[in-house]
Amino acid sequence: MEEKNLTTVGKEASAEFTEKKSVFIGYTAPVQSAEEAEEFIRKIKKKHADARHNVSAYIIGNSVRYSDDGEPKGTGGVPVLEVIKKSGVDGTVVVVTRYFGGILLGAAGLVRAYSKAAAMAIEEAGIVTYREYTECTVSCDYALYDKLLYDIGRRTVITDNTEFSGNIVLHLAVLSEEYEAFEKALHSMTNGKIAPVKTGTRLDA
Repeated sequence: MEEKNLTTVGKEASAEFTEKKSVFIGYTAPVQSAEEAEEFIRKIKKKHADARHNVSAYIIGNSVRYSDDGEPKGTGGVPVLEVIKKSGVDGTVVVVTRYFGGILLGAAGLVRAYSKAAAMAIEEAGIVTYREYTECTVSCDYALYDKLLYDIGRRTVITDNTEFSGNIVLHLAVLSEEYEAFEKALHSMTNGKIAPVKTGTRLDA
């Protein structure tokens, strides 16, 4: 089974610095769609409607977009996009707001400043990798519970909930790449009497 991972920024965050009287404010957020990314860009543009530029870029799978927002071509959006790429994150949008301070930075200066603001925002947000888990339920009698717990302890498993009634019902999330081995171990352990029932998949840290 192919495991799906998602490395993205851990939260919405911002960072600010001043370069030759121009103020640069970097914003970033985890996003799941281009629509969500565009909405975040609109939100920052509205917040800083009085700013000279709101440069942006995002990567969501194969959806890649950037905007110089009036800066000389290649001096805003591309450097921000490159920072996102180098950070190794996906599902991430970055907007860098610039309040012009009256001193021209030149093309190289703009590239450095926009790159710095983007990198600072991503660093502030932190980077987290979400891995694919297969959600399932397992029903067993009390005699097998300890043996089952021992096997779960050997694997990458999140126990979401445990119900104690006539039988014990465990609601689990098993790392997808380990699910097949977990299924086989249960079969072997119980002589085929117990099998996990898949209920879905999710990404979890």
